[in-house]
Amino acid sequence: MDNSRAQWGSKLGFILAAAGSAIGLGNIWKFPGRAFEGGGGTYVLIYLCMVIFLGAPLMLTELSIGRASQANVVGAFRNLEHKGWSWVGWVGVIGAFIITCYYSHVGGWVLRYVYGYAVEAPTIYADPLGYFYATLGLGADGNTFFPWVAILFAALFMVCNAVVIIRGVEGGIERFNKIGMPALFVILIVLLVRSVTLPGAEDGLKYMLSFDWDKVSFNTVLSALGQSFYSLSIGMAILITYGSYLPKAENLPKNTALICAMDTIVAIIAGFIIIPAVFATLGPDQVGKGGGFAFVSLAGVFESMPGGRLFGVLFYLLLLFAALTSCISLIESIVAFLTEHFSWGRKATTIWVCFVMFLIGCLYTCSQAAYPLKGIWYDAVNGVTFPALCDAMEFLTDRLMIPFCALGCCLFAGWVWKPESAIAEIEQHGVRFGLKKVYSVLVKFVAPVAILAILVLSLVTGTTLS
Repeated sequence: MDNSRAQWGSKLGFILAAAGSAIGLGNIWKFPGRAFEGGGGTYVLIYLCMVIFLGAPLMLTELSIGRASQANVVGAFRNLEHKGWSWVGWVGVIGAFIITCYYSHVGGWVLRYVYGYAVEAPTIYADPLGYFYATLGLGADGNTFFPWVAILFAALFMVCNAVVIIRGVEGGIERFNKIGMPALFVILIVLLVRSVTLPGAEDGLKYMLSFDWDKVSFNTVLSALGQSFYSLSIGMAILITYGSYLPKAENLPKNTALICAMDTIVAIIAGFIIIPAVFATLGPDQVGKGGGFAFVSLAGVFESMPGGRLFGVLFYLLLLFAALTSCISLIESIVAFLTEHFSWGRKATTIWVCFVMFLIGCLYTCSQAAYPLKGIWYDAVNGVTFPALCDAMEFLTDRLMIPFCALGCCLFAGWVWKPESAIAEIEQHGVRFGLKKVYSVLVKFVAPVAILAILVLSLVTGTTLS
């Protein structure tokens, strides 16, 4: 073990940081919409099964690879004497880099809305869609202009990330998450209490607690599967990096269970916040998912509820903490690779990496509305297409790189490094792992098939399953 390598200062710090990496925007603005489409409680039940039987074993696998190797996501495979599998780490690092380019700008939009609800909520209420488009560089008259507002807030968001990363694992990432994660949960509970006590919220509660199997299809199962993988930060170079900072005495199965539980609880509570609130204010036909719903449709919810302006600020603060904790983990995985692989200094590397990702992210923001920037993509349904650059970047990571990296980790652990090696790492210092036989079957057979289903069907059908 490399005693000079950074480590988590405490078990709590690691759990909060790892949970923070998993708890992101997808938990709060994607999960509720998918739960609504999938039959409320029915979708939640399917999602829980996916987390327990697939998400958790894959998280445990990545953490064990990281701790066994004591290296960044590329060096991990070299240290485990399987250098030929370093391509898995390269896919993870490049994927994390691209994700951070656009995720940091979406985080800037969230920061913009914290400011907006605090200072100019009536302007948002008057024209929610116009406000959103104006942020991205599209005027009410249809004319476009440089989206300097979105760029400015993205720059502020990225500076916040850089400051935390520069301070290191224990002094920066761990310390921030010890503040940010409790704050996130406090805001979450406050919003939950407000939502479920709204007049008419009981219909939304009943829907979330009901089991409508008629809405379940094969695509529903795939949606829950994809959501569980992406929500838990699997296949993004994060968990191997975070696992590499763990001391050998840590109980990996217990920590994995706690992280998965925290991530899942946040997603479910978000569903119980948003769906009852939308039922009570706008009606069930207005429930949606994604950025458009979060930035545009929810304005009507906050305008309709007593104290809506305050709860609007709290909601976007919730999103902000989720975005920061996830973005910090993505940047850390990239910085850890560069500093260890090239022996670069942490401070300079962090500044340059954040600056380059911010600049590339500007193209993502500009392509939303202001400028017709195009990317390229291929799927079996549409053939070669030239979608907006912002969409092409998301297609590349969500449909290809994340599942490809997850599949590589799974095949490596199941067939090259072998489940026995992972189990030996898991059972360090007398830790007992009673589910070792189940784990072996899942990581060798079940998980690869599930990931292949995501990968192939995303490319064949042209849909994003995350």
